[in-house]
Amino acid sequence: MGGGVEATVMNHYRHIDRDKIQFDFIVQDDSTVVPAEEIESLGGRVFTIPSYKQLPLYIKECERLFRELKPTIVHSHMNALSVFPLGAAKRAGVPVRIAHSHSTSNPREYAKTAVKMALRPFSHVYPTHYAACSHYTAQWLFGNKLDASGQVRIIHNAIEPERFRFDADVRAAKRTELGIADDQLLIGQVGRMCFQKNQLFTLDVFKQVLERRPDAILALAGDGDMMDEVKQRIQELGIERSVRVLGIRNDMNELCQAFDVLALPSTYEGLSVVAVEAQAAGLPILASTNVSRETAVIPGLIRFIPLNNQPQWINALAFTPITGQHQDTHNLIRQVGYDINDSAQQLGEWYTQLTLKRQ
Repeated sequence: MGGGVEATVMNHYRHIDRDKIQFDFIVQDDSTVVPAEEIESLGGRVFTIPSYKQLPLYIKECERLFRELKPTIVHSHMNALSVFPLGAAKRAGVPVRIAHSHSTSNPREYAKTAVKMALRPFSHVYPTHYAACSHYTAQWLFGNKLDASGQVRIIHNAIEPERFRFDADVRAAKRTELGIADDQLLIGQVGRMCFQKNQLFTLDVFKQVLERRPDAILALAGDGDMMDEVKQRIQELGIERSVRVLGIRNDMNELCQAFDVLALPSTYEGLSVVAVEAQAAGLPILASTNVSRETAVIPGLIRFIPLNNQPQWINALAFTPITGQHQDTHNLIRQVGYDINDSAQQLGEWYTQLTLKRQ
């Protein structure tokens, strides 16, 4: 756990009526940042099984657990890979099986995309119900027809808007902590260190930004398989003094105050939780055109630029103004359906309806 999908699941779990609904979490033995203590303190349980990379063993353990636990609902957040846990759930007699689409694909990720494309036709075989974070991701996994029919429930990547309300004092304190002066440009990027999030692109662009804004700073928050490659690229470009590698953070609400702009150069994206959080804080975002337009939940805060137009990225970042004051947009996030309290209540009501129908 630790990415955007996991954050969305945990946000809903924290705010759902746990007197009526409880979650059990199945995590793989190669998962990182599993908040087991918090889950257990909220009444949930965590079960660790082998990674899906050991597929026969993974499927066997899923089926064994489902037979043992006898859940009413299995809600899988594994995108195209949901075919495996939901197949096990069907064989174990689980009555409600939800496939949830959070992402899409990129042709340049050859192996991953090949697997996704091979599994996508099976996305209708085992689920009894469908969910997605956006219509874009729903259409990618389940097809345009199913999405248009209204059979896919859109569950927003909702957040706590009040936590992201802009606060000038928080901005000042966080920038001091990071060693950033009031008049320095601070570019932020938050996400797993991986091909999808495209930190290497950001570093190449930032090298050119420094020619125009020599005192600019780039802060990279997150961890992942490409961390070593990211650090190596920083050294190759000779920009060590201008880049802060922050690792995994739990202060995104404060970082959003400190940043002057958020870079989101994803090679593909479902609907970024980080982008929703940034918009709640009034933080401007520069995103690739591979990011779904549905991500722009507040008009005017996101600018979309193609990845093949690197000069435009350089100019956009280099000319980012340092205002010291973001728009107060946290209430707008609530109005467009991204308040976690409302979303968790709606999810709980849906689970209850599905359960009653099976009795």
